[in-house]
Amino acid sequence: MAARAALHFWEEPCLSGTNGSGVVFFSGCNLRCVYCQNHEIAHGYSGRKITASRLSDIFLELQEKGAHNVNLVTPTHFVPQIITALETAKKQGLSIPVIYNSSAYEKTDTLKKLDGLVDIYLPDLKYFDSTWSSQYSHASDYFDIAAAAIAEMVRQTGAPVFADGEGSLMKKGVIVRHLLLPGCEKDARRILRYLHDTYKDTIYISIMNQYTPLPQVEDIPQLNRRISSREYEKIIDYAISIGIENGFIQEGETASESFIPAFDCEGI
Repeated sequence: MAARAALHFWEEPCLSGTNGSGVVFFSGCNLRCVYCQNHEIAHGYSGRKITASRLSDIFLELQEKGAHNVNLVTPTHFVPQIITALETAKKQGLSIPVIYNSSAYEKTDTLKKLDGLVDIYLPDLKYFDSTWSSQYSHASDYFDIAAAAIAEMVRQTGAPVFADGEGSLMKKGVIVRHLLLPGCEKDARRILRYLHDTYKDTIYISIMNQYTPLPQVEDIPQLNRRISSREYEKIIDYAISIGIENGFIQEGETASESFIPAFDCEGI
């Protein structure tokens, strides 16, 4: 079941490029964060059932539209069908990189099945402290699961590879995202420290300030506000202070609903 397949221009620059990333938004999610920015599809309120054959065609259609890559968003619960679709599409000429874009809350055995099919992994690392993962995602084991998943992703891709050197389109590698949440600065620091100590320059780290409080968090005071410029600047300063160089930051008024597309089954 999928809710949208279209060119998307709001990913990291090395993924969106000039033509856009060919994003396929799948319906449903195995984590269900209370503040989810894609709440409508995470809970399965939008989407259309499709076959693996149709999914394969969608991949090829995105390539024909000029997409720099095929970007699979919240794909974990459809991995068997995705494998079939990717294998078929590659036989029929799919040649652009495949991105696996997930919460990282998944088993390493699942990821091992994708070895050789996925070129770029784009996981979140949402929480370090189980207090937050329990409260906001009902997953007290989130960090342990996600850390193991990211390790497997890095094992598969190795160091980042770019089309024409650093600063161009990414062809292979791992970008770990962290969305800064209100009141979670200490946890963000622990995540950045862990990632840098563990992987150094083997990965890129994307530090995001686009958190948007949606209606479902109106009764959760801590989450019912945006990140201030000062909060975000402090996290960026910390990242620089510990030596993070391979990274992405967001500038300007990024915390807006423009990052949340219409899940109207376009391209499905």
